[in-house]
Amino acid sequence: MGLLEQREVVARRRVDESRKEADRIAAELAVAEQEWKEWAIARSRVGEVLAPGTDDAAGPEASHGLQQPERPEPPKDAEAGSS
Repeated sequence: MGLLEQREVVARRRVDESRKEADRIAAELAVAEQEWKEWAIARSRVGEVLAPGTDDAAGPEASHGLQQPERPEPPKDAEAGSS
């Protein structure tokens, strides 16, 4: 019986090691797939922006709302007092 138990323990260790390796590979695969999807989305979006003849393509006018507002002129009284 001892020999059978010994072989069973060895087989069980191989199974445990293989599961750990499979879990590590599955996690690595999930990260790689996520990165791949992000790059595919980025390429798609760049293609949309750079596509000629599209009405919704971002251009100088599209960023108009994102520009910094101009600074208002200081009141005339403040200029005279700071000199």
